[in-house]
Amino acid sequence: MEEADKKLTQKISPYKIIYPILIGLAVVSYMLYKEFDMTAFQQITFTWNSVLWLSVALICMFVRDLGYVIRIKILSGERLGWIQSIRIIFLWEFTSAVTPSAIGGTSLAILFVNKEGIKVGRSSAMVMATSFLDELYFIFMFPIILLCVSQSDLWNMPGVNKGISTSLVWFAVGGYSIKLLYLIILSYGLFKNPRGLKYLLLQCFKFRLLRKWRYSAHEAGSDLVRNSYELRHMPFLFWLKTFGATFLSWTARYWVVNAILMAFWATSYNWGTQFLIFARQLVMWIMMLVSPTPGGSGFAEFVFTEYLGEFLPGASVAIAIAILWRIITYYPYLFIGVFIVPKWITRNFKSPSKKKTAV
Repeated sequence: MEEADKKLTQKISPYKIIYPILIGLAVVSYMLYKEFDMTAFQQITFTWNSVLWLSVALICMFVRDLGYVIRIKILSGERLGWIQSIRIIFLWEFTSAVTPSAIGGTSLAILFVNKEGIKVGRSSAMVMATSFLDELYFIFMFPIILLCVSQSDLWNMPGVNKGISTSLVWFAVGGYSIKLLYLIILSYGLFKNPRGLKYLLLQCFKFRLLRKWRYSAHEAGSDLVRNSYELRHMPFLFWLKTFGATFLSWTARYWVVNAILMAFWATSYNWGTQFLIFARQLVMWIMMLVSPTPGGSGFAEFVFTEYLGEFLPGASVAIAIAILWRIITYYPYLFIGVFIVPKWITRNFKSPSKKKTAV
């Protein structure tokens, strides 16, 4: 418990919170310095239509979080209440926001669920199930996007350097490959041969560079074996409901940018353009998987302006909209975490817990 307390305290240190904000601000400041164009900014007019569509953007984020809350509640077998489920999701999102995109907040998610009264075995099963469902969404949706959108529309960006365009394609391919490999390994371990995967994990962590994480790999393997039976025997309706909540969450998140653009240029986009913007966002999130910065800070703003910039009147406007997008979809989780994480640590680690663990 003391080790977990120490990890959480490190996560909420001012350095960890300020770091992603500074990275993002540094990148957008540099891009604004290079691309600033006052005439482009004059094309942004704030009207009641803007208020309406920005409200829609916020509603999309609410729906996104609601989908996650519903999913974690279903995965718990209704053992978690609404308040507990909301608290877990915000804790999880906060740790995702302060860690590199490739790592995310999953490493502490089991602890968050366990401290809300769910046994460790069930907690790890729930976290593994969420990872499985998230990756399944991307694995299904990316090929659908490739089939529904022409390759020239998806990858050719007017005014963008061909080298940058090619690099973004490889980022997408790399991110998708990582997700596909992870899903295959996770599926094999959860539904086919958990003991075999545990053995493979332990063999990999015998290498000198990975040896210091061998104990953690052993624990993860043990969780995998313990959870496999339970997840394999879940009814089809269970998976249908949880994947439905997953689909709702991710899809709502991607419509945020569409709503932001409609707030200022509602007459500029037909349904085909709207779907292309949605498709590029999905690809963009796959790219962000390989970002080494916390929450994709800096990289997300850069990719947004390069990959979605053609739908905006100028590069400097694209940067401004990228900032607004991050203000709605990313920064709130940092500030919410600052308030709820210290109280959560105090309640669970600083004083004796009287809660009974659910069966």
